Amino acid sequence: MTAPGEAARHKPARRPTIKDIARRAGVSESAVSFALNDRPGVSQETRARVRRVAEELGWQANSAARALSGERAGALGLVLARPAQTLGVESFFLQLVSGIQEVLSARKIALLFQVVEDLDTECALYRRWWAERRVDGVLVVDPRTEDPRPELLTTLGLPAVVIGGPAAPAAVAPHPAAAAPAVPPPDAAAQPPLATVWADDAKAMARILDHLYGLGHRRIVHVAGLPGLAHTERRIRSLRTEAALRGLDERHVHSVTTDYSDAEGAEATRRLLDAAQPPTAIIYDNDVMAVAGTAVAAGRGIPVPAALSIVAWDDSALCRVTHPRLTALVRDTPGFGRLAAQELLAVLDGGPHRTVQGELPHLEARESTGPCPHD
Repeated sequence: MTAPGEAARHKPARRPTIKDIARRAGVSESAVSFALNDRPGVSQETRARVRRVAEELGWQANSAARALSGERAGALGLVLARPAQTLGVESFFLQLVSGIQEVLSARKIALLFQVVEDLDTECALYRRWWAERRVDGVLVVDPRTEDPRPELLTTLGLPAVVIGGPAAPAAVAPHPAAAAPAVPPPDAAAQPPLATVWADDAKAMARILDHLYGLGHRRIVHVAGLPGLAHTERRIRSLRTEAALRGLDERHVHSVTTDYSDAEGAEATRRLLDAAQPPTAIIYDNDVMAVAGTAVAAGRGIPVPAALSIVAWDDSALCRVTHPRLTALVRDTPGFGRLAAQELLAVLDGGPHRTVQGELPHLEARESTGPCPHD
């Protein structure tokens, strides 16, 4: 039985309306509309009073009505088309979103975030958001080598910034902390003109190879992420190029692809260690796979780094608490997110579609890399 008055106590509070504001402020509803939408027709005194009353009542503009009036939605979109099991253990996206949110919060802009099954579902979601005017623009992650999203977003006229991938040649602006002048990323000419922030994977791979080569390693395998992702293909090409520059045999220096998960990282490590000539060093495309690979080596009694050196592409707390502590690429991932959000807001404010290079990461040498063992 519901006690008398209990239903009333649990009834959701009614949202304040323009009529409520008009009644409290002692003005007409049209005057409230003029004041809240910053339109002429009311005095500065009335405008200030209306806004004060609206704030006291906790009034917020209705997003649907705002969309119909042609005003901004006050939200940006971010969609991830990744296997759900790989997202729960990766720190990269959490750090990226934290940087994005830091910028948006300062402008009181919401982030509409959704995880979907595949690229087709992601594209369908963009079409729905555009039709419903749910977002003012989107941040696009995980660009593909064959990617339908730039063309779709250009056709829809939905402002976007591509994070980490190719873009059409544009006014290129280096990050203030970039090690060298920015240049358009590989494959840039093949894409429609969207704003882009990207990282120089080639130079990052060169830094890893310099470190391992200097320690005497000549059998080096790269355990990469998902095939078809633009940054995966760039890293694979970069490894091949850097190996050739050092005269290393492609049979002994190569890449294998995975889904970024600890399970596939561990399985790839087992296969590599079972080879007739196993690698003396392994580069993993994220921290989770690097930790999984270290565990596989420990389970087989293979000491790290005495018999096997390990490098993680992304640094995290996992890399710093694992024994031995993992050598890793250290980059400002929240800063990368802030940069992407700032570029999208600049586009929304009428700025050009730029290609901006993020800060080049540095390699933090720790206990998981050492001199190549003698065969």
